[in-house]
Amino acid sequence: MSLEWVGALAAAMTTLCWLPQIMQLAKTRQTAGISLATNAFLAAGIALWLIYGLSIGSAPVIGANALTLVFILVIVGFKLRYH
Repeated sequence: MSLEWVGALAAAMTTLCWLPQIMQLAKTRQTAGISLATNAFLAAGIALWLIYGLSIGSAPVIGANALTLVFILVIVGFKLRYH
C-alpha cells in the first residue's frame, strides 16, 4: 500500500496553513509581527525542498513546495511593502 496519500495530505495541510496569514496581511497591512529574516530563510529552505522534490520526482513534494514558496514570497512582499 502506497503512503503517497499521506504525503499529499500533509503537503496540502502545511501549504494551505499560510492562507490565513496572507489574508490577514492583505486585510490589515500590519507586518510588524512578521520576521523578514525568518521568512527569507524559510523561502530558501522551501526552494531547496522544491529542488529536492524535482530531483526525486515526487508530486506532493513538488506541488506543496512550489505553492508554499509562492505563499512565503507573497508574505515577504507584504513585509517589504508595508514595513
